[in-house]
Amino acid sequence: MTMIDFLHEYLDLTGTHFGCGQGICHACTVMEIHPDGSKSETRTCIFGAHYFAGKNIVTIEGQATKKDGVLILTPIQQAFIDNFAFQCGYCAPGFVAGATVFLDRLNRHPIKRANLEKAIEEALNDHICRCTGYVRYYEAIRDVALATPGCVID
Repeated sequence: MTMIDFLHEYLDLTGTHFGCGQGICHACTVMEIHPDGSKSETRTCIFGAHYFAGKNIVTIEGQATKKDGVLILTPIQQAFIDNFAFQCGYCAPGFVAGATVFLDRLNRHPIKRANLEKAIEEALNDHICRCTGYVRYYEAIRDVALATPGCVID
């Protein structure tokens, strides 16, 4: 059984979307948090649920937090909304996971501002969106990277 089927059928976590079934579109991407705190992307449509045994993963349902009954979005989620990055939203969970992993990488290894656009493109290039261009996603990620102290150096 693939992990995406396990998430949907056994855990009722349906926010992670099945796209191509071949690991190409990245709609099924979840975030894996490693013991050192670093994050990486993993596609759930091409790996069996057993592959994730003992791993700490975060689906789109685990990105935002609740405080006093109010949902608090992550900076990435809020930036995507502020930049009108979503249309149908089908690819959004994968983009949120990918962008969060990218920002984690920038926090650990800051880059020069001149290299930011290229780094965003390289980090999210494999994520496929059929509705929008990628400009609004990339602009949102750039805004968060520039607003987060320590991610970008001059």
